[in-house]
Amino acid sequence: MSSTSGIAIIGAGLSGLTLALALHRQNIPCTIYESREASLDIGGALMLSPNALKVLDALGVYKNIAPLGHHFEKLYFHSDDDTPVDDFDFGSQERHGFKALRIYRYELINVLVSMVREAGIPVEFQKKFDHVVSESSTSVTWAFADGSTASAKLLVGADGIHSRVRKHLYPDLTPKFTNMIGVSAAVPRAQLRAEPDYPLPVTIMSPKHGAFVIAPQLADGSEVFIGKPKRLQEEYDRAGWDELLNNKTWCVDFLREGSADFPPIVANAVSNIPLKGINLWPFYVVPKLDNWARGRVVILGDAAHAIPPTAGQGVNQAFEDVYTFAGIVAKVQQKKQSEDDKEDAVRIGKALKNWQLGRQARVDRVLDLNDKVNKRRLPDAVKAGNFEPFDMDWLYDVDFDQMIAEWAN
Repeated sequence: MSSTSGIAIIGAGLSGLTLALALHRQNIPCTIYESREASLDIGGALMLSPNALKVLDALGVYKNIAPLGHHFEKLYFHSDDDTPVDDFDFGSQERHGFKALRIYRYELINVLVSMVREAGIPVEFQKKFDHVVSESSTSVTWAFADGSTASAKLLVGADGIHSRVRKHLYPDLTPKFTNMIGVSAAVPRAQLRAEPDYPLPVTIMSPKHGAFVIAPQLADGSEVFIGKPKRLQEEYDRAGWDELLNNKTWCVDFLREGSADFPPIVANAVSNIPLKGINLWPFYVVPKLDNWARGRVVILGDAAHAIPPTAGQGVNQAFEDVYTFAGIVAKVQQKKQSEDDKEDAVRIGKALKNWQLGRQARVDRVLDLNDKVNKRRLPDAVKAGNFEPFDMDWLYDVDFDQMIAEWAN
């Protein structure tokens, strides 16, 4: 068994790696444990908004990823005859300090892995968390699937929507499949045969076929993501999802289905679909949880709150989680007034509860934003038009350090 030290992070994905950098910035030792042989890249690209980019900038990550992605400011929405009907502010250098950034997940993962390595943060691969063995007022001990054990002052589950650490807090909880999946591909922008000033990224909405999304990616925008959602009647296990994804012909046929009912840009987009860039992801949600922490065990990111992709805030909210969590822990350590273990446990417990309540309030507002966006995409709303602009200042113009100071009191 390893000795008790620092904070243990279960999961070397985006949340876990970024949390490690946030803790390192606060001079808090940590170790990452990952069940796989390497950090997982599930494919596809991410849209990062100013709230997340502020976190990544503070951690020194933004300067390394900025040249790797495509910068943009708005998401546009068109009707099925290509008439502009709405837009959505996703970032602005002038108003929010950052434009939005669309970047391939593997590019971001590679930068984070490199920075974690340069910081000397230990990462142990092929260490699958199994269960918590015991807790005391100062530490938690857990077992891995290989039978070994380890201890730390705090155990943090950053292991995604199907979190094994969450099972310790909620043994009977399983994420709910929404019966929706996203199917996507990547094609050259030139294939769209669109005018140079055609507004992208765009969601084209059809009452008959739903939404078709086109979003530039790569630094120069020379490649575009194309995709649309599909309703399924059944859920699959991991092997089933892999089998469905491997059926590239099915994916291509679905992306092309109904293209004649969209503007010509959609037919052009699906005219030649390389198999290599095809991706599929199921949408899951986690019910609102009463506790993200109990004793010395904490969950965050998708493990604590899986957010539907409507407003593009899933990974952005996870980055908010990890930055504020690291700040809270640092504040508690700075305020430590005695060596009394019970006092320490009470103090960290109170601070983490404040952190959860504050973070849940932000997540609730994002979910409310999702609902408002969904309602504005309904056929009757699209026809009516005349939408009021969304107020995004509360989301993008946020002072995380002030939040941390308030929650740590």
